[in-house]
Amino acid sequence: MEMNCLNCTNVRKVVIIGCGFVGSASAFALMQSGLFSEMVLIDSDRERAEGEALDISHGIPFAKPIKIYAGDYDDIKDAVMIILTAGAGQKPGETRLDLVKKNISIFKSIIPEIKKREYKGILLVVANPVDILTTAAVKLSEFPENRVFGSGTVLDTARLKYELGNHLNVDSRSVHAFIIGEHGDSEIPAWSSANISGVPLDKFCEMRGHCDHADSMKRIGEEVKNSAYEIIAKKKATYYGIAMSVKRICEAVVRDEKSILPISSIMHGEYGISGISLSMPAIVGKDGVETLVPIQLNEKEVLKLQESAKMLNTVLSDSF
Repeated sequence: MEMNCLNCTNVRKVVIIGCGFVGSASAFALMQSGLFSEMVLIDSDRERAEGEALDISHGIPFAKPIKIYAGDYDDIKDAVMIILTAGAGQKPGETRLDLVKKNISIFKSIIPEIKKREYKGILLVVANPVDILTTAAVKLSEFPENRVFGSGTVLDTARLKYELGNHLNVDSRSVHAFIIGEHGDSEIPAWSSANISGVPLDKFCEMRGHCDHADSMKRIGEEVKNSAYEIIAKKKATYYGIAMSVKRICEAVVRDEKSILPISSIMHGEYGISGISLSMPAIVGKDGVETLVPIQLNEKEVLKLQESAKMLNTVLSDSF
């Protein structure tokens, strides 16, 4: 694994490519976080990027000092992170996989520009379908794999923790559970490793007066999987939750936290899966993805993970 070239990057500088709902919400969340002192916004519509930069900059007196401006690809060279949100948005009734061909085409215009400038930092893919686009980004950039990863199921996992917290009437931050696999319709709640502050999920449910485990798990899993569709149906797009997820990933990188997050990265034989990006818990720090974390999965969960990978591989081979 090639380590991040820290001498070639400014740990306080971030670039966001794509100033739609997700990009601008991420910029706003990062401005408030105080993680960075310089933020470059790049968009095919230069005026949109300028407008977002100006609008967000007006809140700086209430936050930490930061320089926010619209830029171009020449501004990326020394950034510690590039956040790729550019792509077509998911429309009502459309799956994330429906976006594949449109967004791979967009990536084929963006990533060569990044590669041309010999970029040495981290490439965080947020655009959907994130697992397929992460695989495409690794192939197009030819960067070391630890430096190219996707936001994966970080948001889905947060949604799972939120729903379980509500179900059990407990702080969602005390819930330890992951959504793994595709960020999409074949995602898998890893129930067999879920716990509440070390107490197995089933035991904690009984402690809180819930005994219908199978029905509750099925309902909560479906609610998490369908939550994006519900939000899109009601307000046409989702962006606040993913913006907070982007901020959380950036914290792990910039602060070298070695946090365990379910990001999307290319598999190399784990659980019998190779050659495709999937979301699995991984240690994330200043060098990007350090290593995957082998959480406990039962046979049924492993089988579902393999099916998810097979489906993504089929879609990728048909589109790339």
